[in-house]
Amino acid sequence: MNICPITYHPCGDGRYSIKGLHSLSKNLMQLHDLPYTQEEQLREAAMRADKMSIQGVQPKLSAKLDVRGEVFAVVDRGGEFILKPQNVMFPELPENESLTMKLAGLAGIEVPLNGMIYSSDGRFTYFIKRFDRYGKNKKVAVEDFAQLAGMSRETKYDYSMEKLVIIIDRFCTFPAIEKVKLFRRTLFNFLTGNEDMHLKNFSVIVRDDKVALSPAYDLLNTTIALSDPKEEIALPVGGKKNNLTKELLIDYFGRDRLQLNDTIISQQLAAMSDSRKGWEKMIAASFLSEGMKRKYLKVINERSGRVGL
Repeated sequence: MNICPITYHPCGDGRYSIKGLHSLSKNLMQLHDLPYTQEEQLREAAMRADKMSIQGVQPKLSAKLDVRGEVFAVVDRGGEFILKPQNVMFPELPENESLTMKLAGLAGIEVPLNGMIYSSDGRFTYFIKRFDRYGKNKKVAVEDFAQLAGMSRETKYDYSMEKLVIIIDRFCTFPAIEKVKLFRRTLFNFLTGNEDMHLKNFSVIVRDDKVALSPAYDLLNTTIALSDPKEEIALPVGGKKNNLTKELLIDYFGRDRLQLNDTIISQQLAAMSDSRKGWEKMIAASFLSEGMKRKYLKVINERSGRVGL
C-alpha cells in the first residue's frame, strides 16, 4: 500500500491518491514524473536564478501544471508553483518541509496547497502553490516583513520578535486578530524546531481590501536538518535566541508583548495541544527516514515539555 506524497493518505498501488491529484486540478487523473533528476533541477535552478521573483537560500524552480500533459512544466515566467529539489548540503529537505507544512495545517495555521512529486530519478521534489498569483498571471499584493521594516536580505536577522508586533500594529487591518496568529505560529515554530523564521519568512497579504498575515511558508525543522544547530529562534525574544522557556514565550511574548488575555492564550494552548495528538501519526506516515522521524519527535517532545504541552 503506497502513501500519496500530496495528501499522506493511502493510495493503493498508485503513486498519488485521486484526492491529491484533484487538489491540483479536478481534471487531473494521473501525474507523470517531473522530467528532471535532482542534479538537473539544481542546474536549472542555478541558470534561472536571476529570473525568479522569489529568491532564497534553497534552490527553487518556477513551474506551471500542464493538466493536459499531466506533468509539471518548469517555466521562467508566470509560474503558479514553486518547486524545491533535494539539497546536496542538507538531507531530506523536501520530506522535512512537506511534513512541517502538514503539521502546521493540523495546528490550524493557514498554509497554501503543498506536497511532493516524484522526479525522474525517483527522488522527491517539494512543491507549494503560490498565494501571490491567481487567474492568468494576476498578482495579489504581498510584502514580506523585511520590506515593511526597511531591511534587506543581508539584514533579515537583525530584528526581534517584539518588533514584529510593531509591524502588525502598523500595517494590518485588524492587528488583534493577527497577533493571535503570530502567537500560534511562534509556538508552532518553537515546537517543530524551526530556528530560521527571519523577516523574509513573514509576509502580509491584501485580500478583500484587508491586510493580514499571509499563509505560512518556508516551515522547516531546521534543528534536525543542521548538523550542529546553534539557536532555537531566528529573531530574539526577550533578547534570547536559546534556552527559550514557557515564561519567555507565553508569559512575556504572549501576554506582555502581544497583549493577549488569559482566555485567548488558554484557547491557543489547548488548540495546539489537541493538534499534537495527530502529529505523531502524521510523522509516522511521512516520507522522512526512520532516523529523521525519531529526531523530529524528540524535538517536539522536548520542546513541548518546556512550555507545558
